[in-house]
Amino acid sequence: MSSKIRPCIWYDRGQARDAAEFYVSLGLPDSRIDHVALSPADNPSTPAGEELMIEFTLAGQAFLGLNGGPIFPQTEAVSFLIQTEDQAETDRLWDAIVGNGGTESMCGWCKDRWGVSWQITPRLLMDLHRDKNPARAQAGFEAMMTMKRLDIAAILAAADAAG
Repeated sequence: MSSKIRPCIWYDRGQARDAAEFYVSLGLPDSRIDHVALSPADNPSTPAGEELMIEFTLAGQAFLGLNGGPIFPQTEAVSFLIQTEDQAETDRLWDAIVGNGGTESMCGWCKDRWGVSWQITPRLLMDLHRDKNPARAQAGFEAMMTMKRLDIAAILAAADAAG
């Protein structure tokens, strides 16, 4: 483990491996399943010998998937932002998450089939938030607020029209 802090994602019983395998399949570089830990003893969510924790890496960031049971469902209060480089990458990731049993939301947010929230966000939008011209930043932001899947060309056109 290279980082002292590692996000732990709580899944219903038996879903952590499926989720981790799906995330690794998204094609983000430096992504892999690192270790599967079996429960050493019976506990409220996992009988002894069943998968308890899945350690995995996405784009170089270490995660822990925990088969914790149905007690704590996912919430939008925590999400994972993937900065994309172009529309093709934005579309590919959006389609993979939403098309695999996920759901769309607004402003580039979606949920995967396990209820984990993702933000599929073009780097251009993040750069636009730091634009020195507040009119460009505002216009790009307002365009983004009308979208589910983010459209880089439409956001850039709105920003360019503002100045």
